[in-house]
Amino acid sequence: MRTFKFKNASSLEKIQKIQSFNPAQILAVGFFCLIFIGAILLMLPISTNAGHELTFIDAIFEATSAVCVTGLVVVDTGTTFTLFGQCVLLFLIQIGGLGFMTIGVVIAVVLGKNIGLKGRLIIQESLNQLSLEGMVRLVKFILIFTLLTEAIGAVLLSIRWSTDFSFPTSIYYGIFHSISAFNNAGFDLMGNFTSITAYAGDFSIVFILTSLLLIGGIGYTVVLDLWVKKYNGRLSLHTKLVLYMTAILIIVPTIIILLLEYNNPGTLGSMSFKDKVLGAYFHAVVPRTAGFNSLDMAELSLGTQFVSMVLMFIGGGSGGTAGGIKITTFAIILLAVWNLIRGNEDINIFRRRIPKDLIYRAFAITIYSIGIIAFILFLLTITENAPLNVLLFEVISAFGTVGMSLGLTPELSPLGKILVSLLMFIGRVGPLTIAFALARKHNKVPYKYVEEKIMIG
Repeated sequence: MRTFKFKNASSLEKIQKIQSFNPAQILAVGFFCLIFIGAILLMLPISTNAGHELTFIDAIFEATSAVCVTGLVVVDTGTTFTLFGQCVLLFLIQIGGLGFMTIGVVIAVVLGKNIGLKGRLIIQESLNQLSLEGMVRLVKFILIFTLLTEAIGAVLLSIRWSTDFSFPTSIYYGIFHSISAFNNAGFDLMGNFTSITAYAGDFSIVFILTSLLLIGGIGYTVVLDLWVKKYNGRLSLHTKLVLYMTAILIIVPTIIILLLEYNNPGTLGSMSFKDKVLGAYFHAVVPRTAGFNSLDMAELSLGTQFVSMVLMFIGGGSGGTAGGIKITTFAIILLAVWNLIRGNEDINIFRRRIPKDLIYRAFAITIYSIGIIAFILFLLTITENAPLNVLLFEVISAFGTVGMSLGLTPELSPLGKILVSLLMFIGRVGPLTIAFALARKHNKVPYKYVEEKIMIG
């Protein structure tokens, strides 16, 4: 009888501990569990073609890349995995892009269950929202909008690919690449790690894929705000900033990449002017944070590699399927530096003032992210035998959940694969979310020390 009470008490304590997790911890644990389940499924004989069995580390890497909608792969997706294995990847991409809490809320609503405060807090954390208001309504909108957009993309891609493949193959390719593109995952089925290089000058493929990437990457809040604008006619400051920065981060990099690669025989050099513009435009869009590539990554100039790394680090919009530090974070830092140079105390934009706590958070996210990237880069310089620029490209790509690589990913050592998988996980869940998940609760200090200045600069 005593033994039964002891076990029961122990189980009760475990349940209470789980229930005491904060939203950030639950979010991190949920992604980890999804990755583990996905890895087990990918290791099944039914998931891979004969002679392409995955090791546990490779399966973890592939599952992490899919759940974290990154696109880095250690094996070729099109030739390694069977239809079942590809469907597992597609399922992981969809759940990873939507967020497992989004799916959980939909199931709960279908079953007629109420979403409690803790559930709403987790949704708020996973979607990076500023308020708890309308969380369930937002989740419903996200699901409907995602499925509708992916369906439209799948139809358009299927029609285009029907001229290149059989009818069933074109439909399947359309569905797979539409989901992969909207969720900014970058997985493809073209085979031999070629991505969509064969379609670099194909306007329809470039337009459809980039449209899906941008719509999924700007953030669901922006999409909902644009939809609501039809009724109230006013956009939020967040939406304006995201749209303006997105336009700038497409136009400027397109021009720079076009100039850098114009005469490069390994990339744009042999193309017509129209195809060069399309190729430069596509490569300006995908680093934030898609993973597809229409140019031979190994042939890119160092300048284009640098531009790509900057774009990968910035990423897309908050609350969407993109990674990176986010467009708004980058914009706030630029505005803060510019106003500091001009001697302004406040940051004003579009006749609105940015709160100081957001400025502190933007700098914290950026410095934290740089620290994580630098630490993993240092470890990879020990475990891998590759040039520094190749390692840095791989690390930023993993952190930004981009999926672009200079060819290093399949050559990573087992320890290198673990490190890159960890970085993809951190990049998807968010560096501050990881920090909050691991941090212990501390009581606020009820006093302040005397202020004293120090010399800087």
